[in-house]
Amino acid sequence: MNGKSGSMAMNRRSFLGATAAALAASAAGKAFAADETLTFWDMVWGTGATYTAAARELAGKYMPANGALGVRYQSIPWANWYQTFTSAAASGTTPAVSSGAAFLPFYFLDQGVAVPADNLIAKLDKDGKNDFLPGLLPAMKTDGGYAGVPWSMDLRVIWYRKSLLEKAGAEPPTDWDGYIKAGEALKKIGHIGLGLAAGSTTTDAQHTVSALMINNGGGFFAPDGSLNCVSDRNIETLDFINELVRKGIIDPYAASYTSDNLSSDWKSGRVAMGFGQTGLDKTLPQEIQSDAVVAHPVKARHGDLGTVYYINSLWMFTTTPSQESSEAFLAWYLDNMHVYWTSGVAIDVPVKKSIAELPVIQSNPNLVLSINEWQPVGKTIGAQAPHAFAALNAVDGGAASAAFVQQIIQGKTKSKDILETLEASLRKVVQ
Repeated sequence: MNGKSGSMAMNRRSFLGATAAALAASAAGKAFAADETLTFWDMVWGTGATYTAAARELAGKYMPANGALGVRYQSIPWANWYQTFTSAAASGTTPAVSSGAAFLPFYFLDQGVAVPADNLIAKLDKDGKNDFLPGLLPAMKTDGGYAGVPWSMDLRVIWYRKSLLEKAGAEPPTDWDGYIKAGEALKKIGHIGLGLAAGSTTTDAQHTVSALMINNGGGFFAPDGSLNCVSDRNIETLDFINELVRKGIIDPYAASYTSDNLSSDWKSGRVAMGFGQTGLDKTLPQEIQSDAVVAHPVKARHGDLGTVYYINSLWMFTTTPSQESSEAFLAWYLDNMHVYWTSGVAIDVPVKKSIAELPVIQSNPNLVLSINEWQPVGKTIGAQAPHAFAALNAVDGGAASAAFVQQIIQGKTKSKDILETLEASLRKVVQ
């Protein structure tokens, strides 16, 4: 969904199908009255209440210039977030600016209720503030303009417990064969080599499978944005995961695991290796945090490198009392959001070079390796398409994707058959 593993309150099909007409109608018919402030909706990122307090404080420091409007901060919980956004869009009561799930701005831009960020990006260029990491801004570009601007990135990387690999006599993997070898060694001493949670309330396993498909030069889509699930590269990827299942490197109970189950297994050491967010070590007990290490990107069957990332973005709605004020605020916000990393409340990767170069980032070897080696080979779940698009809302966390990963982990169906079922299901909601 947004790169965060969590509950899915509303299916993409109802989200995409039921609201499109209402969104367009509300955008066309909205009349704006004078207002003293912009409303800024912000999801609960980072370390929960600590992040929200920091974000509220940051927004409160905004001092508009040249007659621009001030800002009123409003925290939006992840629970029922689809309903929150779609209901507001349908009634014309969306905020001026917002953060949110990775692919929402593409959908809202496509429906005409969001404003392209082209003018904002031009302002960043003019002020010398356009220093986004490679590939991130192009990933926001659509035929209708930039859907939004990145503010953080949920990047999936391979973590391993150094002491447990040493105990198993295994080396950190550098390729898929090495991953199998390390996983087999961990299995012999009672540990899981690829931690997954594929239960109905989480998207964790979907993220891992997407990362491995991209790692092998595959993905759900072709370069032109059409569905392309049943490809040789994707079949190879599922065959690889199936081998992990057969050899017990993936827990057979993972098909019903929740995010809490997986988190507990990482904390206990039952899981010794797997994909996770770049802040995974911060979720572990303090005494073992230094034992968690980010591996170098591994080579897939043909030597490819890759992973999945979710660009958390900021975007602007047509329901702003002043578009110029919306752009002014976001330009200021992007220039000051480094406080999330300097204060330690952000767990995702920063998207700007100026933040990535800060001492607090450079002193964290796991984060440095993630930024320098994993981020450049990352792609969205729209791979192999050049940028994200509205239809990805139907893929990310939807029922078809959930059934897809559960089938893989159960290990009873051929890879090609699983991919054909997935493509048939996605075709109903994507094309």
